[in-house]
Amino acid sequence: MLVLDFEKPLYEIEEKINNLKAMANEKGIDVLQEIEALEEKKNNIIKQEFENLTIDKIVKIARHPNRPYTLDYIERIVTDFTEIHGDRVFSDDHAIITGFGYINSQKVAILGHQKGKNTKDNLYRNFGMSNPEGYRKTQRVMKLAQKFNIPIVTFVDTPGAYPGIGAEERGQSEAIARNLYMMFETEVPVVVVVTGEGGSGGALAIAGGDKVGMLEFSIYGVISPEGCSSILWRDTEHSVDAARAMRVGAQDLYELGVIDEIIKEPLGGAHRNYDEIAGNVKAFITKSFDELLPLSKKKLLDKRWKKWREMTTQFL
Repeated sequence: MLVLDFEKPLYEIEEKINNLKAMANEKGIDVLQEIEALEEKKNNIIKQEFENLTIDKIVKIARHPNRPYTLDYIERIVTDFTEIHGDRVFSDDHAIITGFGYINSQKVAILGHQKGKNTKDNLYRNFGMSNPEGYRKTQRVMKLAQKFNIPIVTFVDTPGAYPGIGAEERGQSEAIARNLYMMFETEVPVVVVVTGEGGSGGALAIAGGDKVGMLEFSIYGVISPEGCSSILWRDTEHSVDAARAMRVGAQDLYELGVIDEIIKEPLGGAHRNYDEIAGNVKAFITKSFDELLPLSKKKLLDKRWKKWREMTTQFL
């Protein structure tokens, strides 16, 4: 398990707590007071470290390999999920999960990036970087969602679309552009959740929603901080400066009007409590549906167009 440098004191205390509990169970010793003192110390460390995180730490948490991914959210908030595979043109892209299921009693279409939690899984999932067939798979599901009037939920977490030669040969830019076109014209509600890192057009391809929520310690930008640094400074040593200048954090993007809501994470980050963050994400999706589902198709499209038009024109 990866432990970030600023998380080490936290995990050291938790190890002590677990050791005390094991000793209490084994020898029948009363160590309740010691455990309570360590729990209080742990909570103080969490508040001290995580309530005012700098952007460099936020980037690290957003990319934490133990962070929950699309399948983790599906497992906790979606019932009767049936995965849809393949684009019916080239292949099935394992970097993107698509399918249908239910959130509460509402049938939904799910689109989401999927990373791996170890080297083997990451190779299988291509580190969450989709090829054109992944985006064409999402197009297939979006068409089905519109045909049967099913709202769409997307989970965004990718460093960007895959930049390989094969992807370019198979029409990567066209696939992303087609996705953008479809997301802005689909006549069903689209709710987007940025769960980790939202990188470039690879993220935006499934992020053109009516409501966009962003986890508290996630990032979202036109390019990765390292990519921006390599362009502007000719190396990656200024990635923190780039992240700060691009304002990729949730609070900045909320103030700029790029996202609609910041989804609170458990103390210490989403990777410390999957059930709690899944509940918070589900609450955001449910609240968004309550607002969007009663709208007529015309009103829905008008609001979506206005939302994104105002967002883009403010920077011109």
